[in-house]
Amino acid sequence: MHGVNTESASIPQASAAPADEASPLDAAQLAEAFALFSRASEELSTAYNALQAQVGQLTERLSVLMGALPAGVLVVDRGGRVVQANRAAEGLFGAGLSGQVWTALAAQMQASGTPGEYTLAARSVAAPDADLRRVALSESELESGDERILLVHDITDTHRMRLTAERNERLAAMGEMVAGLAHQLRTPLAAALLYTGNLRQPELDPMQRTMVADRALERLRYLERLIRDMLLFARGDSAGRQRFAVCELVAELAHTLEPLARARQVVFATDCGCGDTEIVGDRKALGGALTNLLENGIQACEAGGRLACEVALCDAIDSGVGGPAVRFVVRDSGRGIAPELQERLFEPFFTTRAEGTGLGLAIARGVARAHGGDITLRSAPGQGAEFILTVPLAAAGATAGNANP
Repeated sequence: MHGVNTESASIPQASAAPADEASPLDAAQLAEAFALFSRASEELSTAYNALQAQVGQLTERLSVLMGALPAGVLVVDRGGRVVQANRAAEGLFGAGLSGQVWTALAAQMQASGTPGEYTLAARSVAAPDADLRRVALSESELESGDERILLVHDITDTHRMRLTAERNERLAAMGEMVAGLAHQLRTPLAAALLYTGNLRQPELDPMQRTMVADRALERLRYLERLIRDMLLFARGDSAGRQRFAVCELVAELAHTLEPLARARQVVFATDCGCGDTEIVGDRKALGGALTNLLENGIQACEAGGRLACEVALCDAIDSGVGGPAVRFVVRDSGRGIAPELQERLFEPFFTTRAEGTGLGLAIARGVARAHGGDITLRSAPGQGAEFILTVPLAAAGATAGNANP
């Protein structure tokens, strides 16, 4: 048997380092990491302090800016409570606005009939007594959706200046037409005086005397209508405002004008698609403006012609008045209006009728514009005429508070 070499068969064993001893390289890396962390922490702390200083400056600037703004500024949270307000807002709604519910504050504002404008009884330290102001309200929502900013502009002086400018414009138009007005007054007045003078003749029999008296009264009534129209045009829209249903007004107009249309053998039809919609305005003035348009349509139609009054709601895009509106369309089958006459049709004292005062359409447009709307005309010779009176629905809802602006 061969012998086994035990020395060559033995396997050398590697010596192991103690487990609890850290290498010098690992300790250096750890120290360097701590140093980097310390420097980064100091830099972050410095940057944070700088940001805090910037935020403080921005907050101070914002406070100064809000205090200097002439418009009232209110910041309202998602729950509808005021979280911040400037001095101008406190001057309009009173002090201590933070924490109050915006809808309760907005309930103090009453719709004025002009889109985005309201009347407000403002109370402040400087003016403790109630002072009726006219304000404009606008709203901007933050991108986060958590808060919204409401701007309440006091436009009382601007509104008064606007009314004064409109009145001066009307008076200027009247001044330019004084010569024509004098002629219009002199002619029927001279006729009335002539007829009245004939009444003194003793040779007139009772039938002739009655006929002359009727003609004198006819001329005097024309004078009265002319003077009334002049006063309406000079005064503009009256201050009376009330809430009324659109379709009720249309039904009333149909009841009033149907006999006149029937007497002239004109087919008259109305169609109101507004349902229970209500507007706030001067019902008498609007009714008068629409009556004028309808009477003109009846006069323009020949026997057997057609006159239609169609009323419908339209959205902000189609209305042309910056918001939802009611559109009254008066369409006749008459001979139409030449383009050169269309440009002058709304001018004061311009008329194509022998018995017209020339103020009816000017007054109707003034009433429409006083309600925030307007009147437009579409016509072509031989194709009838279409007058479109538009009135905004800004005041159709309840008060500003119920509208929750």
